[in-house]
Amino acid sequence: MISAVAGTFDVLHDGHVQLIRRAFEVGDSVVVGITSDEMASSTRRDIVPLYLRQKALEQFLSSMGKPWRVAVIDDMYGPADVMDPVDVLVVSEETVENGRKVNEYRRSRGVKPLELSVVPLVMAEDGSKISAGAILEGRYSRDGTSAAKDIAVGSLNHVKVEAVRTVMERIFGNVRITAVDVSSEVPPQPFEEQTRQGAVNRARNALGGHEMAVGIEAGVFEKEDGLYDFQYCAVLDRDGRLTVGTGSGFMYPPEVAGYVRGGMTVGDAVRKVFGSTDIGKKQGAVGLLSGGLLDRKSLTEQSVTAAMIPRLNESYVARD
Repeated sequence: MISAVAGTFDVLHDGHVQLIRRAFEVGDSVVVGITSDEMASSTRRDIVPLYLRQKALEQFLSSMGKPWRVAVIDDMYGPADVMDPVDVLVVSEETVENGRKVNEYRRSRGVKPLELSVVPLVMAEDGSKISAGAILEGRYSRDGTSAAKDIAVGSLNHVKVEAVRTVMERIFGNVRITAVDVSSEVPPQPFEEQTRQGAVNRARNALGGHEMAVGIEAGVFEKEDGLYDFQYCAVLDRDGRLTVGTGSGFMYPPEVAGYVRGGMTVGDAVRKVFGSTDIGKKQGAVGLLSGGLLDRKSLTEQSVTAAMIPRLNESYVARD
C-alpha cells in the first residue's frame, strides 16, 4: 500500500505533522509532495525557498521508520509516474475537494481513483487553523501556542530566519520568531569590523518589545593568504545583555576576491564569475563554492550557536 500527502511546508508545524503521520499509518511506503517555488508563489506573496523547506521536511521524514520519497510538484496532481501507483491520498478537512479533483483527473486518464484519508484540522491556541503564515509572522510557535520565547530577527531573509528558528528551538523548545526589516547601518558589502557592527545594529534595531533580538551580518576579512568570509551574529535581550559569535570562515577564489576589493558585493562578484543568481536567498556563496557540502543555513546556524554560548555560561554575558 502506497500513501501520499502534499503541501508547501513553509514551516513544518503540528498540522503538517498530523497529516504526515496519518500517511505513515496507512501506507507501507509514503510519497510526500512538496510544492515547487513557482507553484507556491502563485498563491502566496512570500515563501520559504524550496531547498530550505525540503531540507527540513526530509530531516523529519528520516525519523518515521518506513520507506519514503519526496517529490517536487508543480500542480495538485503531481508527476504521473510518481502518483499513478499511489493507493491512498491523505488530505485535511480543508483540502478534501482537491482530493476529489485529483480523482476526477485520474479517472479521465483511466487510472484507479485514490482512497481519501481525511485528517481533522489542527487548531492554534487562538482558535484559528494553525498555519505556516501565522508562524512566520511570529504570532505563535510551531504547535500554535503563543506562550513561547519571543525572538525577533533583524532580517527578512528566510535563510537567516530559519537558522535562528532551528538553533533557538534546540535551546528553548517552543519559540516565536518574528522577522523584522531593519537597517544594518553599514555598507552593502561590509569589510572587517563593519561586519560585527552590522550584526549588532540589526539586533538593536529589531529588538522593540521582543524578549530577544538576533542580528546576522556576513562580511569579508583580509587574511595572510586571501580574502575570507566570516559571518557574525549578535544577540541582544531586553535587559541589555549582548552576546556575539562567528561561524567558520572560508576563502574566496582570487577572481571573486579581486572584484570585491574593487567595490563589488560578494553576491555581484560571484554572479560575474560563476553566473549564479540569487545566492543570498538560496544556498549562498558557501554552498556554490563547496559544491553543496556546506550551505548558508548551516553556516548561519554556526554563528547563532556561537553567539548563544555565553548565555549558556551566564557569568560572562556583557551588556550593550
